[in-house]
Amino acid sequence: MNQKPFKAIFHNVGAPIISVTVFLAIWQLAVMLTQLGKVLPNPPQVLIAFFNSFTHNIGGCTIVQHTLFSLSRVFIAYSVASLSGITLGILMGRVRLIEAIFRPFYEVLRPVPPIAWIPLAILWFGLGEMTKYFIIFVSAFVNVTYNCFSGSRTVDPHIIGVSKMLGANDFQVFVTVVIPASVPYIFSGLQMALGAAWAAVVAAEMVRSSDGVGWIIVSGMDVNNMVQILVGILVIGLMGFLLATILRKIESVLCAWNAGGV
Repeated sequence: MNQKPFKAIFHNVGAPIISVTVFLAIWQLAVMLTQLGKVLPNPPQVLIAFFNSFTHNIGGCTIVQHTLFSLSRVFIAYSVASLSGITLGILMGRVRLIEAIFRPFYEVLRPVPPIAWIPLAILWFGLGEMTKYFIIFVSAFVNVTYNCFSGSRTVDPHIIGVSKMLGANDFQVFVTVVIPASVPYIFSGLQMALGAAWAAVVAAEMVRSSDGVGWIIVSGMDVNNMVQILVGILVIGLMGFLLATILRKIESVLCAWNAGGV
């Protein structure tokens, strides 16, 4: 009997189910048998509240509406950050003048955590949506730029040399050689940036917000509602996993030729 299909099913379905079940069992026992139960709700309470939130409002919105507000913020800022990061990263990797001008600023920007920009973002943009967009933008931009820069720098120079020998000019080499060779790195950067942007939305929605999954956690902290806080954390985790899975599927389709590559 061929064991490969069984192993594949176990790895993809069985093992995750077992790990989640064990985690929930440990959580339940910890709440029942230790002092943790005084401050932490048990898994059934959180799951019931999570499913109820689809039909009952948290604040002024259901959980679906809160999630859509957060997704819209992430999508706008992430899209701008991706386009900017891909452009700057590839150009820095291939054009020495652009690298000399922009890389010092980028290297200073890169280690700064997005949450550290909140005071300046409020000063620059006030307490509106632009502050949230800026925080999410910064978190995504640094990841995309770094990966695109690394990818464009690792293009095989022999391929570039052969292209020029065949009559390609610099622009044709850039479009037909450098960009395709950088695509796996671009998707790697987009994957990292998406995770960072989704995480940053929590910090962004701490800035005078009345909706979004980050607001769910912040408002839960204000009234010491641990169930609501854990519902918010659960939504953030599930949506982060879903977004990462969707992007990986898109990459697997567009970069099928690079299976086993970066």
